[in-house]
Amino acid sequence: MQYESLSKEEIKKSLSAEKKRYDAILKEKLSLDMSRGKPAAEQLDLAMPLLSVLSENTKFPKGPDYRNYGLQDGIPELKNLFGELFGVPSDYVYVAGNSSLNLMYDMISDAMLTGVLGSTPWCRAEGKVKFLCPVPGYDRHFNICEKLGIEMISVPMNEAGPDMNVVEDLVSNDPLIKGIWCVPRFSNPSGVTYSAETVSRLAKMKTAAPDFRIYYDNSYFVHTLYEDAPELVNIFDIAKEAGTEDRIYMFSSTSKITFAGGGIAVLIASPKNMASVKEKMGWKTIGFNKIWQYAHYLYLESVSKIKSIMKAQAELIRPKFEIVLDALERDFGDTDLVSWNAPKGGYFICLKCPNGTAKRIWTLCKKAGLTITPAGASHPLHIDDTDSYLRIAPTYPSCEDLKKATSVLMTVVKIAVLESLSK
Repeated sequence: MQYESLSKEEIKKSLSAEKKRYDAILKEKLSLDMSRGKPAAEQLDLAMPLLSVLSENTKFPKGPDYRNYGLQDGIPELKNLFGELFGVPSDYVYVAGNSSLNLMYDMISDAMLTGVLGSTPWCRAEGKVKFLCPVPGYDRHFNICEKLGIEMISVPMNEAGPDMNVVEDLVSNDPLIKGIWCVPRFSNPSGVTYSAETVSRLAKMKTAAPDFRIYYDNSYFVHTLYEDAPELVNIFDIAKEAGTEDRIYMFSSTSKITFAGGGIAVLIASPKNMASVKEKMGWKTIGFNKIWQYAHYLYLESVSKIKSIMKAQAELIRPKFEIVLDALERDFGDTDLVSWNAPKGGYFICLKCPNGTAKRIWTLCKKAGLTITPAGASHPLHIDDTDSYLRIAPTYPSCEDLKKATSVLMTVVKIAVLESLSK
């Protein structure tokens, strides 16, 4: 429908019809959830062989006993595997527990308390520490900054990643800007993969703060939905040549490869950073679960095996994305008032509705029994000045429930669009 061309009378009539549909939905007393990027049960079922790779007959490799203390930075088999996957030497790799978010929090809180490679602790900086936050972005990143008292500066995202003209101008002039959040492949929630130029500029840009760091959350590195998904260039290759590899902390995990609640997290950093990481981690833990790390190695085996696992994952979730994308195209393909991304990978669809409608849409969905991520979650402090962005997560519901949830969402968005036109 070309909403822009509707007369006042046509808007009124259409709005009345959609509200009748909505009233009928209310009577169904639904309970549907599209709020977080959680794997569905059938995705988790794919990883069940992980539970049986360790048996009484399995012998650990010669060397340190994985049942004992030691190897704080992880077992060598996984360090080598992750190194090959991300294109870095194995001594750049720190293999930890199940949560990459935990690693990110630790790295930033450590910088606040003890500094970075001998720099002044950020909590003692002469002024409030600041972070750049590309928007729309990941709410849990922003929550870390909020809880640690770090000021957040929003930077707009475009089809190549964060607006680098804005980023470069800010970091070159303000020594209190100590970091930037990045989700470089299939960004949460926009689905953008950073261009080679963007990655190069991040690695090479001049920063006023010598202890500036890029928090490079590469969680969706292998989470492709289509074979023609864009590739991500290796930031460490570029940074090493530019002499800036110390500014990068890369994070990832197997949370959406094996078990969401029982994966393996990884930190990748330069040798100088890694020496500091090991020292600081040594204050907190003797080591992580090496037995579970070894089970992951036996299950994952190789980079080619990981890719085959992710191909099977894509077969399960691609149809779910297409259910939502087909509905959006059918109902809003003829209007510029509603826009969205068609991601080639990752876990989210970013929906942009008319300004001033996102909170209204979220409220109507909640009332109808459909849980979606709250409006504003994709922005620092949950403040989206345009009140227009919503994150849609198609993976968790069954296809049947997703079709119903998508139908509810389409009705609610139509109501919001028509209401905005009727004002």
